[in-house]
Amino acid sequence: MNIANKFNSWRKYRETVTELGRMTDRELSDLGIGRADIRRVARTAVGF
Repeated sequence: MNIANKFNSWRKYRETVTELGRMTDRELSDLGIGRADIRRVARTAVGF
C-alpha cells in the first residue's frame, strides 16, 4: 500500500470514529454498536 492509500485509509478511519462518536448511545445501540466498540468498527470499515 502506498503512502497516499495509507493516508486516505487513516482519514476515513478518523471520519468514521468522529461520526460514530457524535451519535447518542441510543443511536449506537440501534446499530448494534457499543461506545467502546467505535474504534474497532472504524478499523473494520476501512480494512485495518
